[in-house]
Amino acid sequence: MQSEASVLKPIRSLNDAIERCQNLGMRLSRQRRFILELLWQDQEHLSAREIYDRLNRQGKEIGHTSVYQNLEALSDQGIIECIERSDGRLYGNVSDAHSHVNCLDTQQILDIHIDLPAELIQQVEARTGVRITQYHINFYGYRNSQE
Repeated sequence: MQSEASVLKPIRSLNDAIERCQNLGMRLSRQRRFILELLWQDQEHLSAREIYDRLNRQGKEIGHTSVYQNLEALSDQGIIECIERSDGRLYGNVSDAHSHVNCLDTQQILDIHIDLPAELIQQVEARTGVRITQYHINFYGYRNSQE
């Protein structure tokens, strides 16, 4: 039997995210829509505080508690991405399985889609005895310095 996550359509757009909310029976409140729109528009990984600040600067009044509750609900359902970092959680729109480039000097996290060569996947499978169905790679580097 396939897991529910494996048969769900990938979230590749704002409309896909809204559709997933509706399919899961989640109420699509004005605040929840604001958060989804911001994450898809800005294409960045943002803290709850940054999301709160940006929405309020846009004139979309939303409370701190509402931001946190909606982010938790959306990330718990796999509609948005939540990245745990030592300095807190960052949230981003989810497209499909992807990797991250962590820029150490700007603190940005950039999404990147990487397809590893089949030979490398086979090598990992042979060494571990695990059939690889998806992967997520974290790259780290500097954008603005020579370190």
